[in-house]
Amino acid sequence: MLDAVLLRQDLDAVLQGLSSRGYVFDRETYLRLESERRRVIQEAEVLKAERNRVSDEVARLKRDKQDAESLIAAQRDVGDRLKELEAAEREAESAFKDFLAILPNVPHASVPVGRDEHANQEIKRWGPPSQIENPRDHIELGTKLGILDLDRAAKISGSRFAVLKGLGAKLERSLISFMLDQQTAAGWGEVLPPYLVLPESMYGTGQLPKFEADLFKTHRGEDALYLIPTAEVPVTNLYRDETLPGDQLPLRHCAFSPCFRSEAGSYGKDTKGIIRQHQFHKVELVAFATPEQAEAELEHLTECAEAILEVLELPYRRVLLCTGDMGFSSRKTYDLEVWLPSQHTYREISSCSWFGDFQARRANIRFKGPEPKAKPQLLHTLNGSGLAVGRTWVAILENYQQPDGSIRVPKALLSYLGCDFIR
Repeated sequence: MLDAVLLRQDLDAVLQGLSSRGYVFDRETYLRLESERRRVIQEAEVLKAERNRVSDEVARLKRDKQDAESLIAAQRDVGDRLKELEAAEREAESAFKDFLAILPNVPHASVPVGRDEHANQEIKRWGPPSQIENPRDHIELGTKLGILDLDRAAKISGSRFAVLKGLGAKLERSLISFMLDQQTAAGWGEVLPPYLVLPESMYGTGQLPKFEADLFKTHRGEDALYLIPTAEVPVTNLYRDETLPGDQLPLRHCAFSPCFRSEAGSYGKDTKGIIRQHQFHKVELVAFATPEQAEAELEHLTECAEAILEVLELPYRRVLLCTGDMGFSSRKTYDLEVWLPSQHTYREISSCSWFGDFQARRANIRFKGPEPKAKPQLLHTLNGSGLAVGRTWVAILENYQQPDGSIRVPKALLSYLGCDFIR
C-alpha cells in the first residue's frame, strides 16, 4: 500500500510513477476521499477539544458548588455529535483505505519504462543454450517414459493438473530436497508454513482485494480461508503486526509449499503440459530488510536463485522487468528465464522482487533500531522463487534429453535420485 503522506505531499511524482505502469489514477476520487477524510477528522478534533473544555468547566463548577446542569446538557449534546462524527470518520477512513488498497506500487528509479515484456532489459546470460537436434518437449518425453500422465490427471481434476509417476515423482521430490538443502546452506532459514490462510494474510501481501479472482477460496464455518498462491503469503505474514529488532535484519527464510492459482484470464496460454498449472510446487525465498539494505538484498536473493540453475547446469538469463510488466506489489523485479530447447526460447522459472515498504505497510511489519529512543519504522520485504519446481522438472527433461528419449540425470541430483538416467 502506498504511503498516504507521500500521496498528499508529492502527488505528481506518484502519478508519474503509476502512469509509467499504465495505471490510470482516479485523481478526482482521490481528492474527494482525501478532502472528506480530513474534513471529518478536523471537525472531530474541534469537538473533542470542546468536550474537554466543557468537562473541565463542569468539574470546576461542581467544585465551587455551582449549578452545572446547562453545561452538562451541552456536554451530552457534544458527546452525541462526536459519536456521529466518529462514525463518519471511520467510514471516511475505510473508504480512503479501500482506494489505497487497489493502487499498485511505484516503480524504483532504476526500472525501465515500458508497456509490456518487449521493454524488459536482459541483464546477463549464463551457459550456452542447449543445441539438440529435433528436441522433444517435456510432454512427449515424460509421456513416453511413463513418468507424466496428463490424461488421468484431467480425469481426476480437469485441465491444468498433472500426475507424476515413478522416477518422475521422485525427480520432483528430489528437486524440492535439493533446493531446500542449497538455500539453507546459503543461510536461508527453512519454514514449513500453512497452505490455507486468512483474508488478512492475503491482504498483507497484496493479493486481496484486487486479485481475488486468481485465488482458490474455501470456508471453515463462516470464516473464509484461501489456498496460498505462493509461500510468500504465509511467510511474509509470519511477522504481521510485529516489530522486529533492526540488528537481526536482513532476516531470510526459505519455504517449500504447494501453490494454487486459478490462472484467471490466462486461458490459451501454456495450456499444454505443466508450464502453467492450477497446482504446482515451489521453493520460495522471503527476506525482510531495512530500507538501506533492501536493494543489495534483491541482488543477493536473485543470486541465490541463480545458483540453483548454475549447479544444475541449466542455461538461463536474468531480465529486469519494465514498469508495465511488473507485478502489482513490486517496486523492482528480476525474472530468471531458463532455456527450453523445444520452444527454442527462455521461459520464466523465477521472479525475484523488491516491494519496498508496500507490503509492510499493509501487514504492519516494522523494525526498531538499537537506540533507546529509536522509533519503529516500516521495513522492506523481498521474495523470489528458488525455484519453481515443476518448471525446473520441465527444464531438466528438455535440456538433458538423449537421442533415445531417456533423460540424463544432472550431477547435482545423482545422490538424490539414485540413478544416472531416467529410462
